[in-house]
Amino acid sequence: MTMDHARTLPAGPRRSVELDSDEALRLLGSVSFGRIVFTRHALPTIRPVNHVLDNGDIVIRTHEGAALTSRARQTDGQGVVVAYEADAIDPDMHLGWSVMVTGYAHLVTEPGELAHYRALLNPWVNQTMDYAVRIRPDLITGIRLTADGTHRPGT
Repeated sequence: MTMDHARTLPAGPRRSVELDSDEALRLLGSVSFGRIVFTRHALPTIRPVNHVLDNGDIVIRTHEGAALTSRARQTDGQGVVVAYEADAIDPDMHLGWSVMVTGYAHLVTEPGELAHYRALLNPWVNQTMDYAVRIRPDLITGIRLTADGTHRPGT
């Protein structure tokens, strides 16, 4: 294995700046891919998923055999605790942002809502996704990685 010495490293130090919850949700809504974290057999499980942000809630689609579908179905109305993370970080420049959300996930059961999400959110995989899961954020945190303490809107 050889190292690519032609690649230049980004100049200067980076700084992590905390985002407020409104900015964090705005950024999360600007991308369509993230990672959901939930508990399966008492251990943390992470799945990459595509999402849509709808009125402050994160919505993903799942299928009958998905572990998250099963976990969300087993809850007593409160929902299942999950974390959700999305980011946009340039791997070469080391600039960008990362948003983390913690909240409760519920299966969407109302037929009209489910039809709405089926039309709005197309799965990235070639698999039947008959279910939708809505995450209601309780805790929203995020950071922006900036160069030299500067703030670049929209990144």
